[in-house]
Amino acid sequence: MSVSPILRDTPVRSTRKPKGEGHARRAEILGAAEKIFVEVGYEGATIRKIADEVGLSSTALYMHFSEKSEILHEICRSAFERLKEANADVIAADVAPEVRLRRLIEAYVEFGFANPNAYRLIYLTRPTEAREGAESAAQMLGAELYRSFEAVVAAVEAEGRLNGDVRASAQALWAAAHGIVSIVITKPYFDWVERDLLVRTQFDAIFSGLIRR
Repeated sequence: MSVSPILRDTPVRSTRKPKGEGHARRAEILGAAEKIFVEVGYEGATIRKIADEVGLSSTALYMHFSEKSEILHEICRSAFERLKEANADVIAADVAPEVRLRRLIEAYVEFGFANPNAYRLIYLTRPTEAREGAESAAQMLGAELYRSFEAVVAAVEAEGRLNGDVRASAQALWAAAHGIVSIVITKPYFDWVERDLLVRTQFDAIFSGLIRR
C-alpha cells in the first residue's frame, strides 16, 4: 500500500515551547501567579491553578519553580528590583537634594499605581503569607531601597533645609507615599479626585512643613 504524500510530508507539531523560550514561559507563570495571588490570596492559590492559567501541567510548571513560595519570592524580588532601578535614575540626577527627594517619593507612588498587584504582594500581604516569600525579599531589597531613600533625606538635612529629625522625616514621608497608594488601590470605588492632583496636594502639604525655605 502506498503512503499518502499528505501524511508523509506533514510535520508533527510539538506543543512544547521552542528551546530558548523558557524565559518567556517563566514570565507568563509569574504574571499569572501575581494575578491569582491577589484574587484568591496566597493560601487559596495552588500550583494547579497557576499552571492552568498558563496552559501548563503542574509537572511542567515545577520545571520552572519548585514550590509556590518560590514564585511569590520571585514576584517580590522582581518588583523591588524594578523600583530600585527607577530610584537609581532619580538619585543620580544632578539636582538639589530637596528636588531629588520629591522626585524619589513620587517615583514610589508612581510605581505603586503602575504595578498594583505586585504592590499588594510586597506591601499588603498578611504576616503568614509574607513569610512565604514577600518578607525575605523585603528584608533584603526593601531595606536597601529604604536606606537609599533615607540618605537623600539626610542630604537635605546636611544642606540645612530639613525641619525635623532625619529618621522621623524619612519614615513620615515613606508612610505617606505608601499610604496613599494603599488606600487608592484598595478603595477604587471611592470618589477620588484626579490622581495627579491628589498626590500633588498631599506632598505639597507635607513638603511645605518638612522643607525649610
